[in-house]
This record gives sequence, structure tokens and C-alpha cells, in this order.
Amino acid sequence: MKIYIKQLVLAISSVGLLLSCESTELDLTTDPNAVSPDQATPDFYLNRIQEEFARFNDAFGTNGSEVTRIEYMGTRLYQQAYSPASQDAEWRFAYSSMFTDISAMNVLAEEANFKRHIGMGQVFQAFTAVTLVDFYGDVPYTSAIQGLDNLNPTADSGAAIYEAALGLLDDAIANFTTEDNTADPSNDYYYDGDWDNWVKLANSLKLKIYAQSRLVDGGAIDAFNAIIAGGDYITSVDEDFQFEWGTNVVNPDSRHPNYIDNYTPQGSADYMSNWLMNYMDNSKVGNGVAIYEDSDPRIRYYYYRQSATTPGAIDSEGPNQQTLSCSVEPIPEHYVDGGFTFCYLPNGYWGRDHGDDDGTPPDGPLKTTYGVYPAGGEFDDSEFSAVDLGSGGGGAGIIPIFLAQTIDFLQAEIAYATGDIPGARAFLSDGVTKSIEKTMAFGALDADADLSLAPTSDDVDDYVAEVEALYDAAVGDEKLNLIAKEFWVALYGNGIDAYNFYRRTGYPNDLQANLEPEPGSFIRSFLYPAVYANNNSSVTQKSSVTVKVFWDNNPDSGFPLSN
Repeated sequence: MKIYIKQLVLAISSVGLLLSCESTELDLTTDPNAVSPDQATPDFYLNRIQEEFARFNDAFGTNGSEVTRIEYMGTRLYQQAYSPASQDAEWRFAYSSMFTDISAMNVLAEEANFKRHIGMGQVFQAFTAVTLVDFYGDVPYTSAIQGLDNLNPTADSGAAIYEAALGLLDDAIANFTTEDNTADPSNDYYYDGDWDNWVKLANSLKLKIYAQSRLVDGGAIDAFNAIIAGGDYITSVDEDFQFEWGTNVVNPDSRHPNYIDNYTPQGSADYMSNWLMNYMDNSKVGNGVAIYEDSDPRIRYYYYRQSATTPGAIDSEGPNQQTLSCSVEPIPEHYVDGGFTFCYLPNGYWGRDHGDDDGTPPDGPLKTTYGVYPAGGEFDDSEFSAVDLGSGGGGAGIIPIFLAQTIDFLQAEIAYATGDIPGARAFLSDGVTKSIEKTMAFGALDADADLSLAPTSDDVDDYVAEVEALYDAAVGDEKLNLIAKEFWVALYGNGIDAYNFYRRTGYPNDLQANLEPEPGSFIRSFLYPAVYANNNSSVTQKSSVTVKVFWDNNPDSGFPLSN
């Protein structure tokens, strides 16, 4: 019977490659990381699913971060920035990998009565399905895992998928709390077998669903508040839902993806977002060279400056200006008119503006790169030397997926939306405080750093007090604008929730504009991946990125979304 089950599981896994509606990726059938017949156990499937889920969040988190200026976006026209083909990997992570492996795992787990294996899979499936809706809109779900019985699965409505996700989370809670369970998973990379935390996570994901659907569901806020009243959700940093990377370089490379790309003998590959660096370094009381007096205490953890000065800054000994083209270019007129910072130059923070599509000069060992949080890189102790393979934390960072601080910011949003202005202030303060505390703990990863430059408790208290003072002084929706910008800072490392918040509220309403004066409409949902739209006869590609997901009932025009 077990041999038959294993053969059935492998058959399901094989046809799962077709679930993403692709028929040409034959090389995937020999994937060396795939589960082989003699390894077809619930534990092996679950190990694979857990890593797939982390990479899924890294991919979608990057997309969400780029469009919301948390990360740098390097294309001027939104419709061209994320082509259908560029979304294929995200689609495969969900359908060819996770959904297929979860289905295959469940066959074995149900036979063995491994309820907690199934429960973990249900959480991963619910989160993944909701994220697919948030980015693409209506997608296949109920007919997506029928294998050869349905090679052209039709799309379910986003609202129906949300309801299915809530049901999965209820089922997961039952599986986490039952005593009728034969064995726990051998490896739990998220909570190390703490099933109370898994229950808190399931309830926390319900909070996420209710917050996202509050514009179209009259009962969502009440349901949100009922979970908060119950208290059984993620409330502290030690309950955060995150994936921890390692320091191994080969066989397998277990390092944080951003570390892999940017801590090399050639220096850094990616550019950091000028908008976020400017907000953290220069948006408060006045900020000078003495970092922390008026800037964000997290900045030395988020960013590592390889150079003390930036081309174009007032320093005759600085790098050649040709390595940063914006330093010799005039400020675009629409930046002048909108009051946007252009080519942020002070204090060695060297990145790029939103939509800057210039080529790549030899600036790898010079430009600002990822720091110790969350990528496991270097803490910025003003050493100003080039990064290298193995430096800093060696890549032992995290993918922050859903955190206690995120729930604080969601509570601030709900409180503000329901007229509880003092309550929103308290939640804002809690979220900022937790984010700073979490970030500072990562300084220990960089054993060679001079942590005497880390912020003091007074620096942290002063920053939180300043945020509270700015909230008190803000008039009208400028309070929501501040909540949004502080939420953006706290979400560094995964922009999924920033992308959702932006479309729900339209804030922040003063984000840096695209360098292109007419970049096209902001992405209300991404175009369907090519692997789905081109190979599935039941789907028609969207006409543009202006198609809204089901919970976005904000106006098509006039809504305060920045381009």
C-alpha cells in the first residue's frame, strides 16, 4: 500500500508541473532538488514546502517593495516594469511547487495521521492563495490541483479564494490543537514545533485577510476586532513569522538571497532606494553628520555604506561623478514642482531614484548596499570599505513574512479608519518600537562591527517620541500619511503588505515620483504571468495594470496614488 501511495504521490508531483499551465519546461522533471521515490515521506515534502514558501515571499516581497519605493525600481513605465514573463517564477513557486507538494504531502500525511504536517501546509496554502489574489486578482484555485484531469483550470473569484483561505486557517488551528496526531514534523523552520505560535499565526493571518477586505466587507472590521479581543495572535517579536537563512555557500547555498547577490568580490549589484534612505536619514528634525540625533535608529542596520561620500556631494576627494549620472544632471521639472528629493547625496547614501533606468557603471565596491538587517550583511560602523564574500553576518538573515509590528500597524489603520485617533497613535508607537528592537538585535550577527556606534536607548526613545510628536502635530489625513511612512520603514525586507496598504488607503501620498514624467498608471494588479496566460485556453490576459483586485474599490482616477 505504501509503495502504491508513493507512486501516486510522484504522479501527482509530475503532473503538478502542468498546473501552472506550462508544457515546455521538461527540464524541471529532472530537478535535483525534487523529492525522489525513495524519499517520498511527509517530512521530506514539508522540508521542501517550507523553503519554497520562503522563496515565494522573497519574490513577491521584492515586487511589492519596488512599486512602493521601499526598494529601487529600475524601469520608467509601470506597464513594462513587470512583464508577464518576469512573473513566471512567482507563479511556479505557487503552483508547480508549493500547491503540488502540499497536495502530494497530504496523501501520505493523511494515511499516517500526521495532522500537524497537514496544518502547516494549510497555513502555507492559505497565505499563498491570498497573496496570489492580492497581486493578480482572480486566479485558479479549486480546479488548480486536478492534474491531468484539468490542464486549463479556470479562475476563481478573489473573494471566494479569501473565504477558502479563512476555512483553511480554521482547519489548520484544529490540526495544531488536536491530540489525535501520530507524529510531529522532523523540521519546523519557522516555530520549531511551538504549536501555540502556529495557532497565533493562523489567527494573525485572519487579521491580515480582514484588514485587506474591510473596504468591501461590512463585517471585516468587527471580525478583526474580535480576534484582537481574543488575544490569541502574534503580539511579540519572539512570535514573529520569519524564515531564517544560513551561511553555507555551496551544496546548498543557504544564504539570504540579497546577500548572495550583493556580497561578492566585485562588490554590490543592487541599488538601494533613494526615497527610503532619504526618509530615514533626513526627514525628521534636521539630521546632521552625527547620525541618530535626528535620523532613524535603524539606518545603520538596514544600509551599509561602502563609501563615505557620494558623487556630486560637496567633497573634492569624493568618487568620480561619472559613476552616478544623476549627480551631473539637472533636477527634473516634475521633481521640482512636486518637491521631491532628487539624487540623494548627503552622508554617503548612494542609491537610485524611483524608475531610474540608467546603465550600470563600475560602482559595485562604492554604492550603498544591504546591511545586517534583514539580509545578514554588515552593520554600518563608518568603516567605509567594500563588502566581500563572507563579510558581516555571512548571509544569516531572515525573510520577515508576518511580524508583531505589522499587526500593530494594521491596528493603527483600523483605529484611524474608525475614528479612534488616540488609539492609532498608540499602535503606531508600538509598531515603531518593536521594529527598532527587532532590528537592533541583528547587530550581533556582524562580529567584526564596532557596535559602539549602535543607537542608545535614549536615541530610540527620542525617535519614538519624535514620531509621536509629529503625529500629534499632523492635521487630518497627514496622521495617516505618517502611519504609512513608518509602516514602510518597518516593512523593509518584504513589501507585500506595503503594496496592499497603499492600494487600500492611497498613503503615503507624497512618495517620490517616477523619474519618467508620464510613467503610466500605477499597478493596481500585476499582469498575469506568461506561463499562465499563454498556455491556458480559459484565461485572457489583462488589458492593463489598472485592473483592480476584488477588495480595491477605490476610484480609478483621483485616488491619491503617486506615480
